[in-house]
Amino acid sequence: MTNETNVTKERKKGGAAVVLSAVICVLLVCSIGATCAFAALSKRADDRMIESIEKIGEKLEKVSETVGVFGEEAEDGIAIMGIYRIESTLPISDAYISGDTSALGDREKETLSMASDVLDGIIEDGMTDYEKEVAVYKWLTSEMTNEEGHLTVIPTAGDESDNPYGVLKYRSAVCVGYATTFRLFMQMMGIECRVVHSLDRIHSWDLVNLEGDWYHVDCYMDSGSSDFRNFNMRDSEAANSHEWNREFFPAANGEKYSYVAMNSVEIDSFRSVPEWVKGLIDGESTFGSCRFAEKIDGDSEAEAAILVSTLFDTLCSSALYEGYWFEYNWTDGGENGYVLTVYISYPGGDEPYDPGEDDPELYDKANELIKEVFGEEVFEMPDYYDDYEDYDFETGTVDEWDGAFVPADGDLG
Repeated sequence: MTNETNVTKERKKGGAAVVLSAVICVLLVCSIGATCAFAALSKRADDRMIESIEKIGEKLEKVSETVGVFGEEAEDGIAIMGIYRIESTLPISDAYISGDTSALGDREKETLSMASDVLDGIIEDGMTDYEKEVAVYKWLTSEMTNEEGHLTVIPTAGDESDNPYGVLKYRSAVCVGYATTFRLFMQMMGIECRVVHSLDRIHSWDLVNLEGDWYHVDCYMDSGSSDFRNFNMRDSEAANSHEWNREFFPAANGEKYSYVAMNSVEIDSFRSVPEWVKGLIDGESTFGSCRFAEKIDGDSEAEAAILVSTLFDTLCSSALYEGYWFEYNWTDGGENGYVLTVYISYPGGDEPYDPGEDDPELYDKANELIKEVFGEEVFEMPDYYDDYEDYDFETGTVDEWDGAFVPADGDLG
């Protein structure tokens, strides 16, 4: 059974070579535009344009350096999307641990101060490393603004969104900003952590070591939700939506702090999945993970895959569950066999509710409340509306018009 994700958060597209071409084009356009405009612009405008071009040129130089060593693997010094740099934060974390900040510059000292304030507010005495990790994950995924990571011609505060200084100061981050800030917090607390990047170098996240085992953590992907979908994943879970150099980065196969493994329940067999999912929905659970007492083998793989895919296809298209959002994936649970993970979003969340024309009673209630405050006169329309009562706005012809206005006689039905 292949790894399968029903719905995944949209990934960033592109590659270093493509971004390099785009940057070159932008630089050329800006240069030509500046040359044509110099005669007409004021001295201040000239200086501003030149400064912008110089900054883009600096970014282009960094891109060239990265693309030039694209075949060499590393953790730090890598450019994501050709522009956002993964840089070491060890000088800051070492200064925090030692208490000696004499080797830090002003910017690093300010970063250390801001990071220390965050940890002081979320870390309590007696916490385990796992509990500290959870606290940092919750803070990052709830406090940050998720930036799309597009290239801007005129540098803004977003240019600081790939490093802890900008993330902590402006509370805005691209994936590199999430990853390097998470790593800084972990290193400050003495927890081993590495920043991972995708094979195409368009995304980055973290690997964290807890009691000798590694786990993937992608705060960027969980930003705004804190739903643990990309928290403490093993390689088998991370592979559903991430690709990385497995020869360079350590394997993540830990069980103890795997979020899926920690929260999985055992059910009889894959044939029990519909009943189990119904229980999740009835209990308004947003997450569920199950393993099977009757292991799925080569003879039952196809039946299990078809049952689960058909179940969620049916739920997603059912009027009974309109407004719900279902996501599932299969992973290899090692000794536990296949593990099925399910995420459920419920109506009334972030998406605005559209009543359409299916709830006349709710419209009646709304009209009654409006009438109590404004009186029935609020439903009377101007006389000139009579001119349009037989006008069909879609066809432009005079016909019976089934308008959306409440009749002038005040009939709320």
